Amino acid sequence: MAGNPAFRNSPAFTENSQRAAQAIPGGQAPYGQAPYGQAPYGQAPYGQQQFGGAPYGQQQQYGTPYGQQPMPSPDQLNQQFNAPAAGPLETERLTYDGVITKTAMTLGVTALGFAITLAMGFIGGSSPLFYLLTYGGALVGFVLALVNIFKKEPSPALVLAYAAAQGLFLGGFSAVLEFMYSGIIFQALLATASVFAVTLVGYCFRVFRTSPKLNKIFFIVIIGYGLFSLANFIGMLVAPTGMFGWRSSVEIMGIPLGVILGALAVLLGAYSLVMDFEGIELGVKRGVHKKYGWSAAFGITMTVIWLYVEILRIIAILRSGD
Repeated sequence: MAGNPAFRNSPAFTENSQRAAQAIPGGQAPYGQAPYGQAPYGQAPYGQQQFGGAPYGQQQQYGTPYGQQPMPSPDQLNQQFNAPAAGPLETERLTYDGVITKTAMTLGVTALGFAITLAMGFIGGSSPLFYLLTYGGALVGFVLALVNIFKKEPSPALVLAYAAAQGLFLGGFSAVLEFMYSGIIFQALLATASVFAVTLVGYCFRVFRTSPKLNKIFFIVIIGYGLFSLANFIGMLVAPTGMFGWRSSVEIMGIPLGVILGALAVLLGAYSLVMDFEGIELGVKRGVHKKYGWSAAFGITMTVIWLYVEILRIIAILRSGD
């Protein structure tokens, strides 16, 4: 089961085979399975003759009845059997290359929005437009995230719009911290890329895998983390106690709470990436429609953005004590 809601709510990456059939071109069941009420491939329904055979006790009839297609000739059959098999592009099915391309496009749009507000922060400082784009991007990105999560069919325009809005927010947020802690953006980007690369390589070599037990633990911890984040956000609005609320004001054995929770969040984000990769692999094996590559790109982008924000906050908390 996918942990990322972008994967969990999509019919392409669910473990329910009947629901997954909706995402396969033509609505076919997975290979080797027959749709309900139909016989498996190569077998005739009960009471009907096999293809090309006559019913028991009847002589094979030749000729074409009116309104039916003629039987193919031996030459035509040979041409069909000798023709190359249809590839993923011909069958409109999801491929790893398609997911990589769409993910690169989505992250590229995020980077473009990031560069815009980052440049505005360096050039114009704390201008009203800078804060409008930063906080407006956060709000619009949140709304578009919900829309993309609960939308049944993926929309490339909405996915890219989400990426652009989140990029504007990340660029502005990063610019503010860069003024306070020089070099923090490079450190956070490098750390995020490293976590992503290690997780991907570990998954490719079958080192990192999920399990039902770990999935249950993941969901319990992520719910608890979400409730804390909500309570901390409300606390920052009601009674501010620091730049990051309780994360930076509370310490456990001399370690800021934000560092401990941030490290936990990075582990959760890495595990979420593994679940994302498993969902993509499942979708490719099933042969779902290539349009669901946008759902995969959206889900991976969400996880990468979450990782970047958590790592950026960890570094800021650690450097605030310098």
